[in-house]
Amino acid sequence: MSGPMSDNAYRPVRLPAKPGAPASMTAAARDELEHHLHCQCGCTLDVYTCRTTDFTCPVSPAMHADVVRLVDGGYTGPEITAAFRKTYGERVLMAPVREGFNWAAYITPFVALGAGATFAGFLMTRWRRAGIAHEAAGPPHATDASTPVDATAEELDRLNAAIRDDEG
Repeated sequence: MSGPMSDNAYRPVRLPAKPGAPASMTAAARDELEHHLHCQCGCTLDVYTCRTTDFTCPVSPAMHADVVRLVDGGYTGPEITAAFRKTYGERVLMAPVREGFNWAAYITPFVALGAGATFAGFLMTRWRRAGIAHEAAGPPHATDASTPVDATAEELDRLNAAIRDDEG
């Protein structure tokens, strides 16, 4: 348990037993069902993990007792989950139900990943094309030997001398 617990953290989930109905599942199936129910003590664990690892939690054993009572009363997994949802709301589920607005929680990460990958591909293609066009254009200040230059012969001689000095 991580921090102070609310006084109304535990709420009993009780339904009348189905007449003559045997237990609806094995202990292993019941434990698996508890892995899908969120303990309401304030921790981030499911009911099964909380009750088997945090022996100071007063909520998970009570929620477990409700699950056992409902299983012994003949209720199925979906019926038990629905009863807990009715009592606690959707926050009792370890994962949101895939319906209605909750689909956004499942779909949005993949849409964002796809959009990001598409945008990155677009940018890489654009940069590659710009690089190829840049290489085809040649050096940025290259001039053809036949292009007239606005310089005196003396300035051109000084420039050629400076170039020869840099090469040597």
